[in-house]
Amino acid sequence: MIIVEHELRTPWEAVLMEPAVGNGTGVVVLAGSSGRVDRQRARLLAEQGLLALAIRWFGGPGQPAGICEVPLETFIAAVDLLQSRGAERVGILGWSKGAEAALLTAVYEPRVNAVVAISPTSLVWCNVGPGLDGRDRPYRSSWTWRGQPLPFIPMDGDSWQPVERGDGPVAIRGWYELSERTHARRLDGAAIPVEKASADILLVAGGDDTMWPSLRYAEQLAARRRAVDAPVHLVTRDDAGHRPRFPGEGPAAPSKTFAYGGTARSDALLGEEAWAPILGLLHPGQTKANSR
Repeated sequence: MIIVEHELRTPWEAVLMEPAVGNGTGVVVLAGSSGRVDRQRARLLAEQGLLALAIRWFGGPGQPAGICEVPLETFIAAVDLLQSRGAERVGILGWSKGAEAALLTAVYEPRVNAVVAISPTSLVWCNVGPGLDGRDRPYRSSWTWRGQPLPFIPMDGDSWQPVERGDGPVAIRGWYELSERTHARRLDGAAIPVEKASADILLVAGGDDTMWPSLRYAEQLAARRRAVDAPVHLVTRDDAGHRPRFPGEGPAAPSKTFAYGGTARSDALLGEEAWAPILGLLHPGQTKANSR
């Protein structure tokens, strides 16, 4: 399929992948805490006939250097752009912190028709890195809406120590779990109210995720949706980690900093299992995943 790439510089750095023959659906592609423009994943979706827009949502000109009080309006501007390009159905596909952003955007923006949340959280977390003021402490919310920070869970920075020793990659799941216990009184206020979203939601999570407990979070999100009879789909593998890989992507690059869990094979198997449900959710008229 012929795909035309459009490089954008405003209102954010982005690439728009436009297939020669589209299917009327546009999708915003959000990477995680790397902050990169996820060009490869956008192209993969464009090859399926989707108008795919991958944006840099922090770390660019005029943006906070870290994931700190990032306006949700950043992602609504991406919805605007896709609709201006003729998208009749709009989805957001996000991974990790990008999944957090995708779910929250759907809560506040009813024009979002579908969300694919990969290795998600069910909670709003604190900042990762500095804000526009160059400071990363005290902890602040990762997100704002109409200029107001969303309630969040801070990290417990005083008590946690990694299990690993030496210079190898570190699993930080335990830090998130400790922070939930430390700040238990804040959990209800920081919960992502996905039951309010009008979008169809598909969750993809591995049980061996060692960044944060994304499978437990996905199950919590699904439970909130089912409690109000809202559509939700959940695709999981107990042995997969934080970085599911879709057909055509290849294994994720190894990290010297973080341990993500899973294996190249289990992560690929989860991505393969999720691929058809993802396309079914994003493509009009295709069969969706069976609810769990």
